[in-house]
Amino acid sequence: MFLTQTVPRQREIIEVVLRNGWDYMRRLLTGGKTDEPQLPTPAVLKNILISLGPVYIKLGQLLSTRPDLLSAAYIEELSTLQDEVPPVPWTEIEIVIRKQLKRPLEEVFQKINPVPVAAGSIAQTHRATLADGREVALKVQRPGIDTTIAQDIALIQGIADLVARTEFGQTYEIKSIAEEFTKALEDELDFTREASFTDQLRRNLSKGRWFDPKQIVVAEVDWNLTSEKLLVMEWLDGVPFLSATFKNDNNGDVAAERKAITTLLFRAFFQQLYVDGFFHADPHPGNLFYLNDGRVALLDCGMVGRLDPRTQQILTEMLLAIVDLDAGRCAQLTLQLADSAQPVIVARLESDYDRMLRKYHNVSLTDMNFSQVIYEILQVARNNKIRLPSNMGLYAKTLANLEGVARAFNPEINLFDEVKPLITDLFRRQLVGENPVRSLLRTALDLKSLSLQSPRQIELLLDRVTSETLRWNLSLHGLDGVRRTMDDAANRLSFSILVGSLIMGAAIISTKTQTPQLSVLSSVLFAAASLLGLWLIISILRSGRLR
Repeated sequence: MFLTQTVPRQREIIEVVLRNGWDYMRRLLTGGKTDEPQLPTPAVLKNILISLGPVYIKLGQLLSTRPDLLSAAYIEELSTLQDEVPPVPWTEIEIVIRKQLKRPLEEVFQKINPVPVAAGSIAQTHRATLADGREVALKVQRPGIDTTIAQDIALIQGIADLVARTEFGQTYEIKSIAEEFTKALEDELDFTREASFTDQLRRNLSKGRWFDPKQIVVAEVDWNLTSEKLLVMEWLDGVPFLSATFKNDNNGDVAAERKAITTLLFRAFFQQLYVDGFFHADPHPGNLFYLNDGRVALLDCGMVGRLDPRTQQILTEMLLAIVDLDAGRCAQLTLQLADSAQPVIVARLESDYDRMLRKYHNVSLTDMNFSQVIYEILQVARNNKIRLPSNMGLYAKTLANLEGVARAFNPEINLFDEVKPLITDLFRRQLVGENPVRSLLRTALDLKSLSLQSPRQIELLLDRVTSETLRWNLSLHGLDGVRRTMDDAANRLSFSILVGSLIMGAAIISTKTQTPQLSVLSSVLFAAASLLGLWLIISILRSGRLR
């Protein structure tokens, strides 16, 4: 158990939590009432994660991708977490690189800059030149970080056990979510996964459906040098997206260039989300680069999301429902996305969506913040105890980051204006697929199969109707409580009848007592009837349903 183990790290976590003013944890540890607040305030939670160190900062960043779990205030606060930490000295990093290479370091590289260009909680990046003269970026895992993460994962699971005792933890199955987060942390330790994600994203974007694929760049991975703790990619010369400057920035041509760049970015991500089903899930300003040759580069593919074709279709229809401000359709689509089949009051869900969308009735599409609407839809689902798949959080966070960066780069941009020309093509694709002739032939085959099977099925149905062997299998949900109540009532009635029978039998025997044995039997029956009757009264009183 988490509380019974007395290792320094666990005591440190408890001290940090209590020092940051979360008195709820103090009540929980001392057996007090688990009333509100169910979580610390957003600012306090952020301070706790920062105080606990890089691994928990990474956990906070993962939590910021789950608007289906946390409210907008938490998402906004956790989104500001940065995992930049002091870099590891070059002498230690050099040891890691030498261990990961199959050849001597001097044979592979002409030179390596010992000063990192970036340092994070998991790894740090150095610029280097290969023996053949190519410029590359080396992403090197921090020494000992795998051991630290393994220890903190055990503690995170222990904390999840505590939070699982709260209403929040029970509602959102916090233990399974903790397992999901710890799996994501473990995956970040394997750089070959990030390398494969990078390759897949580059292949997908090499075929642009609505944009010029030559204008989007994803770094090429050097698989001969890449390993679990070392990732080697081509070096891309450029600056972070928001730091890009243009000559005569007040000129109309520059404004048009900014619009062209943001349009390119929107269309590339629109293809990832709604066509490929595989998308870069962390497009913050540091991961979007404007290259010196005018192209746009996507960096750091460690966090990606996936959408299956069914989910893509639902989200496409959700776009149309949002544009039409159709609360009923939003409710239906949300239920189709739901991760579990728990009961939901549909009328209440539609009412909440109607109330949420009503404030956009007099707002033009150009003034509407699309990612904000998506966040509100997820929060309405959360308030109605609807648990959505985790990839919905990544989807919403990706759109929010993308729209935020695009607006900062070009304040005149609007997501709806960018995607409207694409929606028709997207619906056409979902309707007939990439090959209309093949889709038509497949539909014809389905109709032929249906026409061949229908007469036999109709004959079988008529045969069962006429022979009175037709049976209906009905499954009604939510009747377990009624069944248990009826079982309890029947049991109590049976006990009452039994007690009454024992009393009547004892009375009859006592009136005709002629031997000591019958007198003893009468007393035993009276005693048994009294005990059973007393037990029945106590059980009714304890149930609280006497009235």
